This record gives sequence, structure tokens and C-alpha cells, in this order.
Amino acid sequence: MSLSAARIDELLRSTRRSALHLEMRDGYMQDDPAFVEWKAGYRLDPDDRQSWWRPWLDVIAETTGRGVEVRRARIVSEPVSEYIRYEYDVTFPNVAAGEQVRWLPRRNASDIALPGNDFWLFDGKILRWGHFSGDGDSLGGELTEDPAAVKLCAEAFEAVWDRAIPHDQYTV
Repeated sequence: MSLSAARIDELLRSTRRSALHLEMRDGYMQDDPAFVEWKAGYRLDPDDRQSWWRPWLDVIAETTGRGVEVRRARIVSEPVSEYIRYEYDVTFPNVAAGEQVRWLPRRNASDIALPGNDFWLFDGKILRWGHFSGDGDSLGGELTEDPAAVKLCAEAFEAVWDRAIPHDQYTV
């Protein structure tokens, strides 16, 4: 796999130990059809797995099924934005697929050295930055194995994770 061409799903499929994902924005892709439907009142039914299971969750389930630890931490402003309320409501499928998710109120992250962008860190060595517009639209990603950037992100993630609240204990 070429690092320059790798997608997140490909990186997950080649991960052996851990995949860490830090999200720090209060909104993403405001025109996402699923978000638009949610704003109109549609809610996922936890009892109707077939209606919410999607290919991304197959990747997560396959990855965690191989024993890879997949952890996602979200730093959020409170009171939460409408988008974060949506994310919270649609996180249970990620948890069902084996991903661990925690939430950290932004006020509790003030003294943590954080990178300037969201990221994925695979096996503690391959870092994928996520780039977004001011409105939260994806502008793509950038891969690096720079040791200083990897160290910053690994330490930032663990500091956030230690303070964050597990999804099943966090309320919006």
C-alpha cells in the first residue's frame, strides 16, 4: 500500500495494534444527507440493525475483530452544537462495531497541547491529518510518519482519553 494513496479504510485493514482518532471540531459537513435527515426528525432505531449498519462499520468490526484497539475521542464545546448532538445520537453503531468512544468537554482540555488538526494515528507510527474548511467540509487528508508529529499526537490523544467521559456515561 502506498502511503500517499492510502484511505482510512485501507489503513485500518493494515493496522495491527491500535487506531486512534481525535476529533476537535464542533461541526462537520453540514450538508451531509444523514445530518439533514436527523435535523428533520429522523432517528436511527437501535433495534433495527439492518437500517443503520453500513460498510464503514464492517471495516471497524473486522479491525476490532482482529484484536486491534480502535479508540475515538471527541473534544466538544458545551453546550454542544446541533451537529455534536447528532454525532452523539449516531455513535451507538460505532460502539456496536467495537469502537471505543469518549467525549471531553473543551473546558477540560485547556491545558493539553493539541495539534492543529483532527487526526488518525495507526499503530503509533502512521499519522493521517484531516483537513476541513471553516464550515466543516472535508478538504482531504495528509499522511506522515514524522516522529515529532506522531509523538505530539500520541501524547495529545492519551491526555484527552484519560480525561474524557466514556460514551455510555456522557450526556448531551
